[in-house]
Amino acid sequence: MKKQYLLAPGPTPVPPRVLQAMSLPIIHHRAPAYKAVFAEVREGLKYLFQTREEVLVFASSGTGAMEGTVANMFSPGDKVVTVNGGKFGERWGQIAQGYGLETIVIDVPWGSAVDPGQIADILAREGDVRGVLVQASETSTGVKHPVKEIADIVRGYDQTILVVDAITGVGVFELPMDEWGLDVVVTGSQKALMLPPGLAFAAVSQKAWGFNRQATLPRYYFDFAKELKNALKGQNAYTPAVSLIIGLREVLAMIKEETLAGVFARHERLANATRAGVQALGLELFAPASPSNAVTAVKAPAGVDGQDVVKVLRDDYGVTIAGGQDQAKGKIFRLAHLGYVGEFDVLTGLTALEMALMDLGYEVGERSGVRAAQMILRAGN
Repeated sequence: MKKQYLLAPGPTPVPPRVLQAMSLPIIHHRAPAYKAVFAEVREGLKYLFQTREEVLVFASSGTGAMEGTVANMFSPGDKVVTVNGGKFGERWGQIAQGYGLETIVIDVPWGSAVDPGQIADILAREGDVRGVLVQASETSTGVKHPVKEIADIVRGYDQTILVVDAITGVGVFELPMDEWGLDVVVTGSQKALMLPPGLAFAAVSQKAWGFNRQATLPRYYFDFAKELKNALKGQNAYTPAVSLIIGLREVLAMIKEETLAGVFARHERLANATRAGVQALGLELFAPASPSNAVTAVKAPAGVDGQDVVKVLRDDYGVTIAGGQDQAKGKIFRLAHLGYVGEFDVLTGLTALEMALMDLGYEVGERSGVRAAQMILRAGN
């Protein structure tokens, strides 16, 4: 028997108490018992997103909330700006174009964050941009984009909203929706929310609800207004993923117990330890200037294919991480540290990485990524 370790940026490990909650007998989604559960979830989501607004819940992956946002906020021919710095920034552009929006794409080198000044220049020049669509954390490259600085710019435009894909951002680092003036924030269940895949979330500002009332793109299942109307009655518009909602109640209780400040500090400590560990091995970060605390992207060393690192870790050591995508395939590998992850998960991942690299012919020598990470983790306790 080989024990398996999940250190990929989604799905992430699920805590035992959450698994236990989801194993309870199913309840009917129109029964009073479900309404009571959903009431707790609604309040817990407001705490997580740091908002007074309702957070809509859908049975889908996070991409469903991304597509739903485009369909609910815009009309055919509307002009939007998307930031393409990885596979998920690329997805914003593909969704917008698929719905017939005029899309201005800011291409950012993979591994780099967008310059907010580029967005400011476009908004000033174009004059009629309806939306700016960006990632908080670009999962494919390990980059954190400057959401607060972008929000400061977009707030100056009454006819423009800021839409943030925070699928590996919510529950990892600060993204206070109301304080920063974020208009739509989306996430998914299988990341920092420590659940299996299957739930998507969209928090919507009052400014964005004004856009929704004007939007004419077609929608049915992802109808935000319909979902809001039902949520305010303690229901979902359509059949929800009941067991996941019950698990979500437990997750939100855990987050409140740790506090948001504690959650963010833990993710920062684990990210710092991971980055110190891989650099101590002589490896380079793929996003050194603006790394995300959700996942660390690492350049594969010369002569080693990043996909081979992923394969050896999985097949020989039972540790699942993620490889590079598209133009980064084979060039990087990604170690995640979000959700139900602790100090010894990071140390396990680094230990296995050292062994895998040696198997692939990389000279580790006397270097120790584990030792470097230990020093960071001990300093944080």
